[in-house]
Amino acid sequence: MNKLIRYIIFLIGLFVNSLGVSLITKANLGTSPISSIPYVLSLNFPLTLGNFTIIFSLLLIFLQLLILRKNFKPEYYLQIPVSILFGYFIDFTMILMAFVQPESYPSKIIYLLIGCVILGFGVYIEVLADVVMLPGESFVRAIVQTWNREFGSTKVCFDVSMAVIAAVLSFVLAHRLDGVREGTVIAALLVSFITRQFGKALAFVKPLLFPEDYAKSAEEESSGKNTKTTANFSEYASVITIGRQYGSGGSELGQILA
Repeated sequence: MNKLIRYIIFLIGLFVNSLGVSLITKANLGTSPISSIPYVLSLNFPLTLGNFTIIFSLLLIFLQLLILRKNFKPEYYLQIPVSILFGYFIDFTMILMAFVQPESYPSKIIYLLIGCVILGFGVYIEVLADVVMLPGESFVRAIVQTWNREFGSTKVCFDVSMAVIAAVLSFVLAHRLDGVREGTVIAALLVSFITRQFGKALAFVKPLLFPEDYAKSAEEESSGKNTKTTANFSEYASVITIGRQYGSGGSELGQILA
């Protein structure tokens, strides 16, 4: 039952995530870094943003397989159906957001910021579910595990690389910068921050949804503290030595210390 709840929450988060991506894209100031390459390709080829998202995600999964090799766990294959579903969610939410066509720059900024909040909330829900990573984050994890890098800095490098590659593709295919703009930078800076804020503000949600896991972690933490206390007591007890030579008064001293 616990696992079923997690997957339901994850699917909700996946849909909210796609809604945020679509709204950011509709603001027409660029899109999120992970979606920038599929978006640029969708502007220059007949396939949709969702179709290219699926193709790009499958490429990232294949690269993970090459990087991790025997360390590629069977559960990582769950990224394949998740990527396909995410692509279809994006196309569906792009249709839902068809009415969003901001003309003025301030209105574009407003839609962009709303999209960042929605995307950040979607990412928070996915992290809360804790069942599977999307290919972008999982690709970063593969690099971190293989070359012993720090996740945060590696993720930043990955996002920057996606935006740069998308910009190069835009110049090559359309001979102008299209699909990568200031909105891409804003989304890169804001979404992670917003996700962390949701995590702090809604810290009480996880114990309510998964009380078994919370009780287990609390029990493990308590057990760890007890073990540490016992170890400390043994350490101090082992260094107390009282001599009992005749006339030293060791027996009386031991009684006083006890």
